[in-house]
Amino acid sequence: MEIPKVKANHIGKKIERIRELRGMKQDTLAHGLGISQQAVSKMEQSKEIDDEKLLKVAEILGVTVDAIKNFNEDSVLNLIQNNNDNSANNSLIAYQFNPIEKIVELYERLLTSEKQKVELLESLLKNKDKK
Repeated sequence: MEIPKVKANHIGKKIERIRELRGMKQDTLAHGLGISQQAVSKMEQSKEIDDEKLLKVAEILGVTVDAIKNFNEDSVLNLIQNNNDNSANNSLIAYQFNPIEKIVELYERLLTSEKQKVELLESLLKNKDKK
């Protein structure tokens, strides 16, 4: 499978590739920016983005504005290929996660757990009343 290359001066496409390389979904970026997923999709199709929004995007992606502006797919791929310490990088990549998604996951687990507790207590109370 061939990876599509980012156009040189297309800021939206650069943001999209950095987001993908970070393993971040559009929904997560949208949540951080306080906009909809559709707005992120539209932003990633835009050739230019205002500086204020670009700064917010950079913060959420964990990179600098310059890193976005100067992003070059070939440089990134060369850096990965030429890196002699692949095992250290692979372990780093394997443990990357999005903290917002993790919080949502834990919250959903907590809700499920609480719901199960309530159902169990209700069934115990019903059984007690029947006796």
